[in-house]
Amino acid sequence: MSIASAHAAAFRREVSTERKVWTLLEDDSYIAPHKPDGTRAMPFWSKGSRAKLVVDQVAAYHGLTIVSCALEPWLTDLLPWLAEQSVLVGINWSGERALGYDVPAQDVRHWFDPPGADVHRD
Repeated sequence: MSIASAHAAAFRREVSTERKVWTLLEDDSYIAPHKPDGTRAMPFWSKGSRAKLVVDQVAAYHGLTIVSCALEPWLTDLLPWLAEQSVLVGINWSGERALGYDVPAQDVRHWFDPPGADVHRD
């Protein structure tokens, strides 16, 4: 298992337990950096301590504010909005270059569907 896939597995497990996610603000706005291919990804972490490591290690993120978002509004409000904007979800980015999986928001949303739920998949 790659480090990115291990971080994605930890994300799913920890968010289910913690019931919140963490992200970064710059001047009271969420960040969603452009990737080399032109797409954008908004990073989320499953623990505040994971976000803090990236803020401490990545020069471009020094001084950004770490904020949490409760799981339910994240799932019902923010993820659908990100999907509409074609912004990917960065999952537990880590390391000196803040790397990891970037996943379509609707896919991340479905990670948290109740077991056995008969839901319509986009």
